Amino acid sequence: MYIGVPTEIKNNEYRVGLTPSSVAELISHGHHVFVQKDAGMGINFSDQDYIDIGAKILNNASEVFAKSEMIIKVKEPQENECAMLRPGQILFTYLHLAPDLKQTQALMNSGAICIAYETVTNDAGQLPLLVPMSEVAGRMSIQAGAFALQKSNGGSGLLLGGVPGVEPAKVVIIGAGIVGQNAAQMAIGMGANVVILDKKISALQHIDELFNGRVRTIYSTKDALKRHVTSADLVIGAVLVHGAAAPKLVSKAMIKEMKKGSALVDVAIDQGGCFETSHATTHENPIYIVDDIVHYCVANMPGAVARTSTQALNNATLPYVLKLADLGYREAFRQDKHLLNGLNVFQGKITLLEVAQAHKLEHKEPALVI
Repeated sequence: MYIGVPTEIKNNEYRVGLTPSSVAELISHGHHVFVQKDAGMGINFSDQDYIDIGAKILNNASEVFAKSEMIIKVKEPQENECAMLRPGQILFTYLHLAPDLKQTQALMNSGAICIAYETVTNDAGQLPLLVPMSEVAGRMSIQAGAFALQKSNGGSGLLLGGVPGVEPAKVVIIGAGIVGQNAAQMAIGMGANVVILDKKISALQHIDELFNGRVRTIYSTKDALKRHVTSADLVIGAVLVHGAAAPKLVSKAMIKEMKKGSALVDVAIDQGGCFETSHATTHENPIYIVDDIVHYCVANMPGAVARTSTQALNNATLPYVLKLADLGYREAFRQDKHLLNGLNVFQGKITLLEVAQAHKLEHKEPALVI
């Protein structure tokens, strides 16, 4: 198969769809890989690194899209990238379609076969291609929150862990999944007072066992959520609903009651955000203030640590890329129901129920359309 890796073009996005090591693995299976010039330069993967293992360097994205049967990316395709897709071409990347009608329609119009990393499943009911970026984003959320709390950024001027004689900040994490667990690990390490809320008792039990009681676990009701959010110094939004837009758990009214200079970090912003006042920001301009509360809502948080993120993501995605390339998409889908769950758009049809429901579009069962 002919596989293409274009340069990521989202603001301050330096990750790359395939590392040289992953490209070498694909070439060893007999596939051909086209890499856009300087695609890996942001994380010190040179064109020569790719050439040395057998990839071909192409000058621009249009060449990569035109010559490739499958496109491997990191972030959702931008408008001009959607326009370069063609019927029957495979796109494998993060998509986050539920909050993005414009991209959904563009992918439908392209006639391409669009598979989303974030909806591929496994036997344990997990999202294995979302896990590595959730780990990174969870850990980054605490350092982003510490940055937002600095007085120079509009924050209250608190040090998360305090110092001897001064109590630490209260960090409230909404969601006890992978993001929440990793956020808690970092917050505890920095000495903060940590509270996690979730509706799944099993998830709270896991947190309690994982951190040996060093995190307060709270069953999430409207009353509990309001009580802990309004008394927090830093709130991490770590909720995820498979394939769907994130629920707006923290209202404008609740945010108005928070302490002046407190901070919110919305890790769910890729799926629309879980704070009512959230809107996506960039690494270039990461924060804004609403009602004296500092908001950090960067939509590609792991892009700030692009080399670590790229390597972690490739570790997870490469087996699926190989399966698609070795077998072709139809046989790969037939053999792997979890990969089929990653199919969001197939030649103009919406195949993920949550996306169809979010945009009030017709849904087609993926097994019936392939």
